[in-house]
Amino acid sequence: MQQPPVRVFVVDDHAVVRRGLRAYLETVDDMEVVGEAADGQQALDGIAALAGAGQPPDVVLMDLLMPGMDGVAATAAITGRHPDMAVVAMTSFTQADMVHGALQAGAAGYLLKDAEADEVAAAIRAACRGEVHLDPAVARQLTRSLVAPRPQTADALTDREREVLVLVAQGLSNQQIADSLVISERTARTHVSNILGKLGVASRTQAALLAIREGIAPDPAAG
Repeated sequence: MQQPPVRVFVVDDHAVVRRGLRAYLETVDDMEVVGEAADGQQALDGIAALAGAGQPPDVVLMDLLMPGMDGVAATAAITGRHPDMAVVAMTSFTQADMVHGALQAGAAGYLLKDAEADEVAAAIRAACRGEVHLDPAVARQLTRSLVAPRPQTADALTDREREVLVLVAQGLSNQQIADSLVISERTARTHVSNILGKLGVASRTQAALLAIREGIAPDPAAG
């Protein structure tokens, strides 16, 4: 039985880019463009309308630099409201902080705008399968940022954030952290996001490793 096409929503503030992506994706047999938007707020409104009609997109192609609500904020809002929806970030930039921002916001992939057409399709398919697809140049930049000496330390964290970081290092989920500290899951999630931003890391695992390195949390391997 043939699988239904992947439903794609395109977000970019340049009409020519949206038209180009739509024209290409409409030639791909297993994909269907179901909507487009010029900024983050338009994207949220359009996606909400499709979801309300029972026809949500599967994957959102998201430009990051846009007027009004940018792509990072829109990605965070989309993944928060629609957990089953994947977002693939697209931009002309490879700065590590932008990569971190998009991934922290929940992006399931990161493409440069000069990517070949077949790589765009590959990233969409990977996101639909729940996989993360990174442009090779982006992956190299991210790797360099992770192995480079970090000026960031846990000194920038508040006492509450340090408490949360210890629990993150213990492998607790946001809900488990919330239960442990008697706070809401939303508040726990916000603390974790702030911690990742202040430490300059892209994942809970990296935050946990930093906490162990700085002696904030015990090293499980040492026990």
